[in-house]
Amino acid sequence: MSAPQILILGPPGAGKGTQSANIADEYGVDHITTGDALRSNKDMDISDMDTEYDTPRAYMEAGDLVPDEVVNAIVDEALSQADGFVLDGYPRNSDQAEELEDMTDLDVILSLSVSREELIDRLTGRRVCDECGTNYHVEFDQPEEEGVCDDCGGDLIQRDDDNRDSVENRLDVFEENTQPVIDHYSDESSFVEIDGEQAPDGVWDDIQSAIDAEVEN
Repeated sequence: MSAPQILILGPPGAGKGTQSANIADEYGVDHITTGDALRSNKDMDISDMDTEYDTPRAYMEAGDLVPDEVVNAIVDEALSQADGFVLDGYPRNSDQAEELEDMTDLDVILSLSVSREELIDRLTGRRVCDECGTNYHVEFDQPEEEGVCDDCGGDLIQRDDDNRDSVENRLDVFEENTQPVIDHYSDESSFVEIDGEQAPDGVWDDIQSAIDAEVEN
């Protein structure tokens, strides 16, 4: 099997990061996220784009949103260097989806489907170690000692963007901007919807079966 080129889609809290890591390990491909791609190419010369700044670093240091055309160029560069990939967190809108079609061909498009209430429960219950960043959950993945990280002993906190109001807003933004991307891909023969409300092992079994079936066809 040649190294597959995979896109994984889904709302915040659907488990894209966990399953992308599984895919990268199992199939020996790069896990490409927009955040990682930006950090890896923060000094890329974008002076030819007629943007406010000449490097992504300048946007990041100013705390400004990196324009779509810059994100597109960085993702294109990351994909061109990868021998197979799982792309996670891009495209976030229909314009980016059109750009991606010009960058590469996709073997498999995975969409993790999770209900809104389940997502809210997952995200508002998440706790993060303020020392090492390890994730826990008040119901599904509790530490041995309440409020204390098993790995480093740091304090477990709720991130500001994991309170209910912030979570609701993030899901609203996803439904407005990114759900149309999923609708756009849903008619593709390589599109596979995965039940993301299963246990993580069940989700992974379905993902692996979908990838193997699509790549072997």
